[in-house]
Amino acid sequence: MLSFFFNLLNANFLFNDHLVSPKAADYIEKMGNELSSKAAVNAYLIATNDKIERGVSVYDYLKRYKESLSEPYVVIVFAPNSMRIHLVASDKKLLESIDKGKVLDYAIKVIASKDSNSLQSKYDVGLVQAYSELADEIANAKGKELESTIKDGGGWVLKIVNTLIIVGSLIVIWIYFIAPIFRKRGK
Repeated sequence: MLSFFFNLLNANFLFNDHLVSPKAADYIEKMGNELSSKAAVNAYLIATNDKIERGVSVYDYLKRYKESLSEPYVVIVFAPNSMRIHLVASDKKLLESIDKGKVLDYAIKVIASKDSNSLQSKYDVGLVQAYSELADEIANAKGKELESTIKDGGGWVLKIVNTLIIVGSLIVIWIYFIAPIFRKRGK
């Protein structure tokens, strides 16, 4: 228990309002440390219960963390109470070297999936996968290879979710659009 509190005090790359479990936080810190030492870029995850009002820029929201963020940095801001997830960076060129859609897809598709997993599990898996993808994207842009990231571990999850969505859509199209046409021709 003492090590849990010690880890929370030494968190460098995660700002957490109890949305990410300690085990997931350890993965994030490990990846963040390796990325920082090898690529000289800091990747942060801010998982907050704060309500970020509509019309408020995420950059304005980040001002409260300004003293804790070391440049150059990229930040994933996850605010489920505001239904917002964003990727921001201290340098525009750094942000352009990252496939934002791919990074955020890991979080969005896992967290938004309709399954029997707990919300905590979805947050842990989705945010760790998104952070891992972000770290890999930054490292690749800098010509570095990370060992602590999850190599294509979430790719299969996204493929399954995408396949289920496509199959479900095809079934709905068949039931409501194509099958009635065949029934009318048969009469």
